[in-house]
Parts: sequence; C-alpha cells; structure tokens
Amino acid sequence: MAGTSAEAFAGIGKIRFEGPSSKNMLAFRHYDADALVEGKPMRDHLRFAVSYWHSFRGTGGDPFGPGTMIRPWEKDGDPLQAALSRVDVAFEFLEKLGCDFYCFHDRDVAPEGATLAESNKHLDTVADRLLAHQERSGKKLLWGTANLFSNPRYVHGAATSPNAEVFAYAAAQVKKALEVTHRLGGAGYVFWGGREGYQCLWNTDMKRELDHLARFMHMAVEYAREIGFTGQFYFEPKPREPMKHQYDFDSATCINFLRTYGLEKHVKMNIETNHATLAGHEMQHELEYAGLQGFLGSIDANTGDTLVGWDTDQFPTNIYLTTQIMWSILKYGGLAPGGVNFDAKVRRESFEPVDLFHAHIGGMDAFARGLKIAAALRADGAIQKLVEERYATWSGPLGKRIEAGTESFASLEKEMLAKGEAQANISGRQELFENVINCYL
Repeated sequence: MAGTSAEAFAGIGKIRFEGPSSKNMLAFRHYDADALVEGKPMRDHLRFAVSYWHSFRGTGGDPFGPGTMIRPWEKDGDPLQAALSRVDVAFEFLEKLGCDFYCFHDRDVAPEGATLAESNKHLDTVADRLLAHQERSGKKLLWGTANLFSNPRYVHGAATSPNAEVFAYAAAQVKKALEVTHRLGGAGYVFWGGREGYQCLWNTDMKRELDHLARFMHMAVEYAREIGFTGQFYFEPKPREPMKHQYDFDSATCINFLRTYGLEKHVKMNIETNHATLAGHEMQHELEYAGLQGFLGSIDANTGDTLVGWDTDQFPTNIYLTTQIMWSILKYGGLAPGGVNFDAKVRRESFEPVDLFHAHIGGMDAFARGLKIAAALRADGAIQKLVEERYATWSGPLGKRIEAGTESFASLEKEMLAKGEAQANISGRQELFENVINCYL
C-alpha cells in the first residue's frame, strides 16, 4: 500500500447511507450511491469530486488573520515530504467519504521549486504517489488544472500577460500539468487562469490579450492530442476577482469567445454557482444557457453568501438550489465525463478535521435530494405541461410556420392586418410554478 499506515481521521469510519430517519451526523440520509434514479445509479449521475485545494490545502486564513485549521498531518517541514504525506490523507478522506473523484491544481499537490525543472520533478514525484493510491483504491481524477495565478510572475495574467516570457512559462507549466493529468487518467482538464483579465483599460490591449488567450488554448488542445489525452477540456467562467473584469465573465461570454476563435469543438463549460451569482445570474441560468448551446460539461458545487459580494465558496445546503441544478443537468443529458466538484471550503470557524466530513456529507445529501426531486418532477410532467400550455400558440399553425422558417415580415403583416389584433395573452402563473416545485421539496 502506498503511503503511511497511520490514520489522519482516526475514529471516523466509512460514511454509509442510513436513510432520512437517521440521527447519525456522520451518515448519508439521501445519497445512496447505488440507488437507481431514471435508470442510473446516483453515483453516475452526480460523479462527486473533492477539491484538493480547499479540503487539503486550505488553512482558514483571511485578510484579517492567519489560518485557524487544525490539521495534524501538516507536521513535516520539508515541502515535498509534506506533499507526499498529504496524498495519503487525501485518499483516506476519499475512501472514508465514499467519493469517487478528486480534482487538483498542479501547485496544490506538489510544491513549486526554485526552477521550472525542479517544480516538474516535484510534480512527477507526487504523481507517483497519487497513481499508486488510485490503483489501490479505485479512486479517479475528474480533472486537473494549473495554478496560473498565485506566483508573482502572474501578476498581469498568464496567457494574457503583456510579458511574452510569462506566456511561455505558463505554456510550459500547462504542458506539464496536461502530461500529469493524462498519466493519472484524468477525465478532463480545466482552463481557469485566475488573472486573465484587466484592472485598467488605459494600459490594456484587449484585442491582443484575447488573441493570445485563444492561441494558448489552441496550443493546449494541440499538445493534448500529441500525447494522446482525449479528456474533455473545460472553460470556467468568473466575472471578477481577482481582476476587476475577467475575460471569462459568464457562460455566454465564454461560449462566444470559443466560437469566435474556433475552439467550440474542443471546450465545454465548467460552471460554478458562486461565480454565476457574481456575474448577476442564477446558477440555473448559466446551466440552461450552456446546455441549450451544447456546452454544458461539468460544475463546481458551492454557493455564495447573499449578503457578501465576493467568492465565499460555501458548501451547498439549499435544496431548492440543488433541485434547480439537477433539473437542468437531467434536462441536458447529464455531466459525464464531467461531474460535481465541491469547490467549497469549510468556514474559518469550522477548524477541526471532522468538519470536512460534515461539510461534504451535507453537500452530497443536498445534491442527492435535488436529484431525486428533479427526477420526480420530470416523471410527473407537471412543470413540462404548464410550460407547454404557456407556449401553446407556438404549437398551432402560425407558430409552426414561423418556427419552420416559411413566414416573413410581409406575410406576418398580412396575417395581423386580417386579424386586427393579437390573441390575448394568458397569465405567466409564476406563483403556480413555484407552488408546484414546493410540493416536491
């Protein structure tokens, strides 16, 4: 067996499904991995993943104070040895939680060295440990990515930096991250630069920066094919923070960018709830827009605080929210090879190791309930029937002709001159729709 034999989460056994009546706070009430929903196991619908950065690297620090997290395994002063020990902890957590996937940035799992060559060597060393644990446990990598935002070299961005050598360094870093993702059997790779945007337009050549971002993504796609990586590429929208304006603002902006630069066949969306709300959208809006355009790929599962206007990355517990999310995901055929990655962190005040379990159990149960409710709504057809009634005129002769493209402004003018006035509207019945949803919660 790879790694150490000592338990990092001593006293916590495997989390099991005990049903809605259970009083055990270290058990699932709704997530029954093998239970069938619409003919498919819950685990295959949801494809839960744990984020390496928040769960195993987060310290609880904020702008007003240092970290608070009690992490007994963070004892080794040597960064590489600490990284190797952390892999053992991560897989113990995955196995006890019963989560099939994990996600990482390159610098989450392995320390950055003094040179690019040393950083690559560290990443290879940790990848050996990750692969050994994957082969032993059956756990998998949902997707990998590169941290192109923390190091000061990326102060002006990475792919959109005004410094060509920074662009080149970022390309080399992503090349290595792709190689490691491929070696670990990753199902995908995410583009999220973090600082690909601007603070001030006076000093920014936006056209040039967008061209460079597209060239960077094309090079990544080309290299992935060279090494035989066939996983799905994802683009993660975020409107602001850390930059005032980021080029990956929302799904519509990202999809327009991909189509403009000929990347639409290679890249789909990885959509995060908190990023959606920062863009002024509900998560369901982002999912629907990506889904109807054929770009829905994967999601980062979290939520923001409605009273705080920044990226709080809280665990999702709102059943109404998870029902909305799963309604759209089921509507557009599911996420695979993507999944539901908990890009979420325990609160600074929730500093004990057991809190990691409480947070993930709550999030997994919330999504399981959302899945079951969305499936029940779909099976009963009540919402679909109400929507069809609202658009009934489009199923009539005139609506069918318009949608078929056989009408023109002139022919429609003739139609309405003959009728004199449009048919009276019917109520949108928003409250009725919302009441129907509440009947299933």
